[in-house]
Amino acid sequence: MFFDGSLDDPDALSVIDPVLRDIAGWGAQVRLADVASADALAALAPDDRPRAIVAGGADGRLFRAVLEPVCPVPFVAWPHRGLPGWAGPLDLVVVVCRSGQGEDEISAVAEARRRGCALLVAAPPDSPMAAAAAGRGTTFLPAGTADPTALAVPVLRALHIMGLGPQVEAEPVAAALDDVAERCGPSVPADVNPAKELALGIADDVPVVWGGSVLAARAARRVAEALRSASGRPALSGEADQLAPILEGAPEADPFADPFEDGGSAALRPALIILDDGADSPAGVAGRARLDAAAGNGSVRVQEVRATEGPDIGRFAALLATGRFAAAYLALGLGRPA
Repeated sequence: MFFDGSLDDPDALSVIDPVLRDIAGWGAQVRLADVASADALAALAPDDRPRAIVAGGADGRLFRAVLEPVCPVPFVAWPHRGLPGWAGPLDLVVVVCRSGQGEDEISAVAEARRRGCALLVAAPPDSPMAAAAAGRGTTFLPAGTADPTALAVPVLRALHIMGLGPQVEAEPVAAALDDVAERCGPSVPADVNPAKELALGIADDVPVVWGGSVLAARAARRVAEALRSASGRPALSGEADQLAPILEGAPEADPFADPFEDGGSAALRPALIILDDGADSPAGVAGRARLDAAAGNGSVRVQEVRATEGPDIGRFAALLATGRFAAAYLALGLGRPA
């Protein structure tokens, strides 16, 4: 059972204060990462283009989502151990290791050095990763934060300076996150707080999260993970064609259902969450129309989270931050650990 009043109750909100502060401080983490890498970025200059870029580790797909539309060379996200068999001296390997101790990341960097690849590495200084990456052909960005999305910003800035990606500046990204923190903070009432409204809207449902662009789709996967953890219930993300049948086949709502008598045994219905980053590609517009029609056919509630201003990575981070706030409020209302 979801307790709506807890979302505007200062005593109840104090329970999740550490979680909310962590999310609200995301903009500050972006600035810390920028300051820590400033000297290394200032020393960078355009160089010969690599044959291809390999982004290792869990963040490779985020870099690909930002870079792939504009990158002048092939870009490969490689979440596996080691490197692709073809990677060699003509290629650039990008690795982010927020702890500085990841065995897979250190192994990938060591392999890149053995093969003569150029390296772009972000990690804490004086760490095993820093030692493994040291040497000619390595651009090393000292990590000023352990947050992976914040660390991605100086890496994207470096790739822009190297002539391999779009212009990315830290301050617009940090400002977008500050704006989310202001609008979604605990003191903002539920009727004007996008994250609280989202939590209330999916309190008794199965969230189905969709984003129409590559970056919004990545945010949708991470928001679904956060909502799943917060609620202990399923939360889905995927392509429009995968999600539409779920919406169309939603069980019929029972207007006489009593959650206290049913004890949560009533069939859960989906609720559609649209993450809109303003990237209105033809495929995205068609996917949205497909889901709107499916939601209408299944009498499914639709909620929208919008972040349409600022750079690509800033809009991605704003969508994700709103989802993280909503997950914290959802956990509070359900009486679960945030």
